[in-house]
Amino acid sequence: MTHTLTSLLGMALPVLQAPMAGVQDHRLAVAVARAGGLGAIPAAMLGPDALRTELAAFRQACPQAPLNVNFFCHTPPQPDPAAQARWLAALRPYHEAWGIDPATLSLGPGRTPFNAATADVLAEFRPDVLSFHFGLPAPDLLARVRGMGARVLCSATTVAEGLWLQDQGVDAVIAQGLEAGGHRGHFLSNDLSLQLGTMALVPQLAQALRVPVIAAGGVSTPQAVAAAQALGAAGVQAGTAYLLCPEATTSAVHRAALQSPAVHHTALTRLFSGGPARGMPNRLMRELGAMNEAAPAFPLATAALAPLRAAAEAQGLPDFSPLWAGQAASACRTDGAAAITQWLATGWQGL
Repeated sequence: MTHTLTSLLGMALPVLQAPMAGVQDHRLAVAVARAGGLGAIPAAMLGPDALRTELAAFRQACPQAPLNVNFFCHTPPQPDPAAQARWLAALRPYHEAWGIDPATLSLGPGRTPFNAATADVLAEFRPDVLSFHFGLPAPDLLARVRGMGARVLCSATTVAEGLWLQDQGVDAVIAQGLEAGGHRGHFLSNDLSLQLGTMALVPQLAQALRVPVIAAGGVSTPQAVAAAQALGAAGVQAGTAYLLCPEATTSAVHRAALQSPAVHHTALTRLFSGGPARGMPNRLMRELGAMNEAAPAFPLATAALAPLRAAAEAQGLPDFSPLWAGQAASACRTDGAAAITQWLATGWQGL
């Protein structure tokens, strides 16, 4: 590697905050950036106006700090009325119990892949780093990103994905181990059995690639940071570690679950979006089965659950909420994001 990761991405500490749609906004990114890490804004659920507002707020708070803006690159599924009908049938008992009329639901996707309108907004701010989940955008859009001068990161869940990303010219690869909370970033194959744990994936990618490898998944303590470094990681990305921070927008029911015995059990589930993601089991996962095939293709499962989630959370119940968390969630702390960033960095030798 010609450059260390910190000089490549413009940060003081080799700690990246994972972008976590639904549980954070720019405030978490600001706190991490001020501590010397690389803050991130998840943009997959933001329209152009909302994205512009978030970017402006970050720049106002941290005019000189680097920022990572993250996007999904999934292929939107074709409308499938039969699949949607099967999903509504599976949810019918819950809708009836909570007095929700399925005819009133807006069943849009809720998540948009990186597109030209988004690139137009980014051109106004020229963020230092852009990261992608589920592969990379189309070549013309990727060329626009390059033209802005942004460094490009992307998640890989296998060595094959890492090699593909390197061939496309990414600046660094995020090794997303199977321990990681939230959505799996796989894109070459949907076979989950091909995916490796962080401590198996990192050394294999580090050996196979010329670009820096960033360890993600199970990185919630300085000891995990040290282990990732020893296995060849050039830096780490932590997400779950920040969920209890005051700067996070994690819901009350999610925070309560993270501070309960339930935190020791996580599982992959398709129920909340249609794509496999890791979270703590709740009533919906137990009763329908976490990987129930009735859930339509990503990201179409979310909309039919939204009113159930809102109604249950209003009563303090996590029954229909995605309680995203990685396998090291029991190490979560309630400290501020700056303190957690600096605490994690103490595990990195040579700072």
